[in-house]
Parts: sequence; structure tokens; C-alpha cells
Amino acid sequence: MSLRIYNVLSRQKEEFVPLTPGKVNIYVCGPTVYDYSHIGHAKTYINYDVIVRYLRFSGYDVLYVQNITDVGHMLDTGEDRILKKARQTSALPMQVVETYTRAYFADMDALGVRRPDISPRASGHIPEQIAMIEQLIEKGHAYVQDGSVYFDVASFPEYGKLSGRVVEEMEEGKRVAVREDKRHPADFALWKKADPEHILRWSSPWGEGFPGWHIECSAMSAKYLGDTFDIHGGGIENIFPHNECEIAQSEAAHGEPFARYWMLTGSLTLDGVKMSKSLGNTLMIRDALKRWRGEAIRYFVLSSHYSNPIDFSDEALEAAFKGWQRIWGAVSLTREQLRRAEPGDISPEAETMLAAAREQFIERMDDDFNAPGALAVLQDLTRQVNTLINEGGPQTQGTLAAIDTLYRELGGEVLGLVPEREEVGADAEREDGLVRLLVDLRNQARANKDWATADVIRNRLKELNVTLEDRADGTIWKLG
Repeated sequence: MSLRIYNVLSRQKEEFVPLTPGKVNIYVCGPTVYDYSHIGHAKTYINYDVIVRYLRFSGYDVLYVQNITDVGHMLDTGEDRILKKARQTSALPMQVVETYTRAYFADMDALGVRRPDISPRASGHIPEQIAMIEQLIEKGHAYVQDGSVYFDVASFPEYGKLSGRVVEEMEEGKRVAVREDKRHPADFALWKKADPEHILRWSSPWGEGFPGWHIECSAMSAKYLGDTFDIHGGGIENIFPHNECEIAQSEAAHGEPFARYWMLTGSLTLDGVKMSKSLGNTLMIRDALKRWRGEAIRYFVLSSHYSNPIDFSDEALEAAFKGWQRIWGAVSLTREQLRRAEPGDISPEAETMLAAAREQFIERMDDDFNAPGALAVLQDLTRQVNTLINEGGPQTQGTLAAIDTLYRELGGEVLGLVPEREEVGADAEREDGLVRLLVDLRNQARANKDWATADVIRNRLKELNVTLEDRADGTIWKLG
């Protein structure tokens, strides 16, 4: 089965056919860097990380662009989010931007999210945004009003085709305060005139000002991916007005389709309630990582389809951590057995088992990146691997190496859940050596019939989530 994607634009699942055979251009709306990233950002960017990983696993040459919004994202009050934070913290706007951009990437690194190929900043692409606005004015899709420029939604009959909203039904002032200088309540700002006290400002043909929020994504995606590209991603909460405005201004300016496939991630709630600073229930990624491993958070996110909503809770994270532990335990067991295995080729039994798992995994992921289904395949494989090893099945170097390779490929390279040994802790080689030292001391105590000391070592390791298993060929250890 070939890859099929649910296209929000067409509202149906379609076979994925890229514009250029073998190549995929993807743009995902990135963060507005005015604060630390919250757990909702983790859901969005883990999902797209796996999507990009799987596309590359499938043999595509992927160019992944994800912007950084560091100017122009306006609050409902008309105030720039960056400027508000700068005022609150008595910092320069670019200090705010640098602080939270670095924090965002640090959070993503901790979650195993690979960095985009290009992370363009809105403030670094003002000339491109101005040029695009000039195109829209020239083509009659935008108008200048007292130093500001607005997109005329009436000039683009397809406005609303992504979200399903109808312009005539949009109530005046429903989302943002309606400015008297706009022709229609739904018209949106491409360029804003800067008030005297506004710090972030650039020269333009219409006077000093700054870009609106939506224009940056259209200008930067066109610069790096072309007027038409394959996949546009983002969170469902931005389908209107942001994504809708992107389509309108891009297609009006270039006269070509914008993104061919639209993929939007579902929302995240915290203990059943939408996150809100006013409610005091916003969970930052950096705080979540103090309580849970990055792999546990990834497993939790991937346990639900990317397009579905998901509820974050202590219970859900504990369940996710246990799910990850089962997989990692089998990986650790396999690698431990591999160190002491006898030479030999892969057994026919293991070869059949691994081929079936790989085929099922690909089948699930080809169905609109069904990560929950892929996880289920890995869990089935884990049960089979544990049975094979624990019940004395074929354990040659060829068999164990093939099992480890498949885990690295599917669980590691695609899902980002199975790290290399050296990536599992701050100093995993030292961790492994220390545990082995304790295992040797325990074995010495047992040889001396010092059962009390042996039990203390086992129990203290258990408290640290390290389980010892005594076997005929020695003692092994694993997490969980």
C-alpha cells in the first residue's frame, strides 16, 4: 500500500504524490517565541518530527522548513506578543526572542525532535514580506489605509475553503476588535503602521511599521519551497484565521495553488481542561521534563493519532512510561544477550518474525502516519522477543543483531523512542559500568553466602528502576 494522507483541504484521505518524484517539501508553522514552550507544542512538533522521519525512512528527500515568529503575532487587543513580554520583563524585544528561541530548541532536543532543515525568522525576512504585499496591492487584493495595508477578502472568493467559514457569516468584531479603517471585518493586516512608542519597526513604501502575523509564512515558504509545495502542517487551533489567510494571500499573489496537502494536529488538554494562563494550568515542556523522561512524553504523544485531540494527565504519562519501558526493556535485554551470544546466522523463525513486524509497521504508517498502530506493532514484537529470549529460543549473534537492528530502525529512526545506549542518560557508559560493578559485588556476596548484602544490592537497584535477572549464563540488568 502506498502512503495515504488525510488532506484537510479536500476533507478526504488521498494517495500522497509529491510534486517532484522522490522529493518532499514541507512547511510547518513554528512557535511564537515570547515564552517557554508548553506541552501543546510538544504534541505538535513530536508529531511532525515523526512524519518527517517516516518520509525520509520511506526514501524521500525531504526539505523541512519551520518558521520562528519573532514579530507580528498580535493579541486580540492588537498588541504584539513579543513587545508585551519585553515590557513585562524590562527587556529588549530581541532579548526576549533570543531567550525563548534557544529554550524552544533545547526543549525539542530533550524530546528527541530533530531540528528542521531551515528555521527562518520573520524579522529576517521583512524585504520578502514587503515585496509580496506590493504584489497583492498591484493585483488589487490589498489596499493601503493610513500607513497600514489590509488584504481584501472580497477579492478572493475562495477565502474560507480550508476552515469552511463563509465570509458573509463572519460577525463583526467576533474574533478581534474591528478597526474602522478596514473595509470588511474579515479583512486582515498585511502591514501595520507603527505607533510612535512601537519599538519593532521597519521602513516600507507605506511608512514605518511592521508585518502582520500571517504574511510571514507565505513569504518564507515561497522563498524556500516555491509558490506551490507538498505539505503544510500546523496545529488545528490555527486553521482560522492564520492558515486561511496564508492560502488567500499566497494564491492571490502568485496565481498558483499554495500547499497541496494540509495536515493539522489535534489539540491538547491538561486534565480535561484547555490550557490557559488565566486558569493557571499551563504546563511548560521544561517542567514536564523534570517529572518524566523525554521518551515517555514522546510515547504519550504517539499513542494518539496526530489529528486527534489528546488529554495530558499524570495517569496518562505513567501509562506511557510503562509502555516505553516494555519496549526499552526488550531492547536492553537483546543488546545484553548479544554481547555474550555465540556466532551464527539469523534463525528462520526470527527472520519470519522480523519481516512480518516490519511489513505491519509500514502498513500502519502508510495509513496517514498511524503512529498508535505502529506502536502496537512494536509492542507485539516486544512480546515475541521476550518469549524468544526467555524461553531459550535461537539466540545467535545473527538473530539478536537483526532484532536490535529492527528496533533501531523502526523504534529509533522512525519513532524516536529507541535511543542508542550512549543517548539514554547523561553518561550512559558510566551508568552501565556502575551497574555492572554492583552486579559483580552482588555475585561475590552470593558466592560468599552473604545473602543479606546480595539482597540489599538487588533491592536498592530496584528502587532506582534497575531490575536484575539471574540466568544460567549470568546476571543481566535492564530498566524497569
